[in-house]
Amino acid sequence: MRKTRNATDTGCDERTGEDMNIIELHDVEVHFHEHGADVPAVRGVSLSIRQGEVFGIVGLSGAGKSTLVRTINLLERPTGGRVVVEGNDITDARGSRLRAIRQSIGMVFQGFNLVGNVTVGANVRFALRAGGWSRGDWDRRTLELLRLVGLEGKADSYPSALSGGQQQRVAIARALANNPRILLCDEATSALDVETTQGILDLLKTINRRLHVTIVFITHQLDIAKRIFDRVAVMQDGRIIEHGSTFDVFGSPRHATTRSLMSAYLGVSIPRELSRSLPAGTLVRLKYRGDAALEPLITDVARRFDVSISVLHANIEYFGPRPVGVLIVLVDGREPNLGEALDRLRSHVLDYRVLSRDAVSGGGDERAQGGQTQNDRMSDGAVQADGRVQTDGTVQTDGKERGR
Repeated sequence: MRKTRNATDTGCDERTGEDMNIIELHDVEVHFHEHGADVPAVRGVSLSIRQGEVFGIVGLSGAGKSTLVRTINLLERPTGGRVVVEGNDITDARGSRLRAIRQSIGMVFQGFNLVGNVTVGANVRFALRAGGWSRGDWDRRTLELLRLVGLEGKADSYPSALSGGQQQRVAIARALANNPRILLCDEATSALDVETTQGILDLLKTINRRLHVTIVFITHQLDIAKRIFDRVAVMQDGRIIEHGSTFDVFGSPRHATTRSLMSAYLGVSIPRELSRSLPAGTLVRLKYRGDAALEPLITDVARRFDVSISVLHANIEYFGPRPVGVLIVLVDGREPNLGEALDRLRSHVLDYRVLSRDAVSGGGDERAQGGQTQNDRMSDGAVQADGRVQTDGTVQTDGKERGR
């Protein structure tokens, strides 16, 4: 009879530390052969994932995310390199050893992959039977799992009677059936609406905390990254181009691709009609991050140097409890005050860029002032341009209210 545990058990006798690596990829390569040509999908990836964390892999379509994740449970066997799970090199595993490894690694897919002509309960029991559970434990374990994912009353329903979010919850229950230590999520929320996605993310965070299951989640959506990932890797063309804590990677991106993702996510444009009718002044994009981001820099600079600063665009996103944001401002005044005000702004933000009128409306390229940006400083002392954005969409600057 298979050893069983409750759905609320940890899945291990004693946690040996959050920093222990549960997954290690060493120079992993995956190549496909198509029409006689060698097509590299994953190129020399080395990566460590810690026990108990939620680790994200982010990238555009075709970056190699899904292929890489499938090497962890050997659904995709590496062409080269080694895969180590819980200290064991599993790269060459076959037969019964491979089946045992896969039972310790659950997987959730974008398309749910439920069997449509059997009930929700039967879908979960498939995994229990494959995992060697005693038939007498199937009903109890199925109920535990459905209760965990919030579907206690749906055991006798068919997948077609469920919403997309409910179907994904069934898929998660099935993936957890054999008490895995690792849960792989392959674009698990891409087919869901925003509200349903949030519910699934909340469920996954609960599973991570209560069951101490390490989650590896791949996505192209930064909204997912900011809500759930502890650490993240960014992929492009089969390579890891950047990795680290979620806040550091997206708060101070080093690679051009990551910077482009964040720029698109935060948004830096204003309507073209508005940009053409703007009064005289210098257009500047200010990027900020960190705990000091709520200091009223805009108000301070406007008052100290007697310049006018209009906030044309503002966006802030929180990665965990820490903010990353961008402002587009129009600064006007007389020299030398204007130059001194711009220098003050430049010295207190993470990234400072003077924009052309075309660039700010999406019609041209940004240009860094004097070739200089603060991206390399990686400082948490960066300051938000102004913490006093009003709820009606106006911003207090030089003592007057200006439309945002």
